[in-house]
Amino acid sequence: MVTKTATSPAAETRERILRAAAELLAAEGRDGLSTRAVSAAAGVQPPALYRLFGDKDGLLDAVAAYGFDEYLTSKRAMGSTGDAVEDLRRGWDLHQEFGLSRPEFYVLMYGDARQGRTSPAAREAEAMLREIIERVAAAGRLRVSVERAVRLVHATGMGVVLSLIATPEAERDLELSATARETVLSRILTDAPEPVGSALPERAIALRAGLAEATTLSDAERVLLAEWLDRIADS
Repeated sequence: MVTKTATSPAAETRERILRAAAELLAAEGRDGLSTRAVSAAAGVQPPALYRLFGDKDGLLDAVAAYGFDEYLTSKRAMGSTGDAVEDLRRGWDLHQEFGLSRPEFYVLMYGDARQGRTSPAAREAEAMLREIIERVAAAGRLRVSVERAVRLVHATGMGVVLSLIATPEAERDLELSATARETVLSRILTDAPEPVGSALPERAIALRAGLAEATTLSDAERVLLAEWLDRIADS
């Protein structure tokens, strides 16, 4: 006999609110996500939203994460080809596909940039990007620091998707994404999958990628060494 896990009333209410908000977002865009409209669509009183999500920003973050979960599930399921560079390309393409198929959620995540604030869903996506780029570095294929590579790939990829979303569908040049992807990769990657090269920046990048395994160092020492290695890598 299979025992079903009971779902709490609060969890059921939260799911109902998010489902209603996601439908409003898809139909009316962000302007449709007023607390009054979401409450009415979900069949709850406005105080329930604040009790479950804290404030309007908390609700928006939760809606973004709700819509983004499909993308994250796909990215987790993507697995690895064994070639970190190819995985980076596949991750870029999946990111673009998500943005163009779920533009309302993408704009909610990335289109309202404010200093010091990033949605939890966007942070998780960046962490997954970082993990792939760290594997690229460990393979000796990175010519810049992991941090610089993450920032360049993220900023360029996000800019391309937002630009395509803003362009009428009939006028979109979908080759723009592949061109931007290869331009970025040519800037951050070495030319061939060779062992770690003799150039000092390449050795610094590879060492930086494996720094977490240096358990003989204290946390403070690893932070300091990481800073030095990043400076060498970007020199």
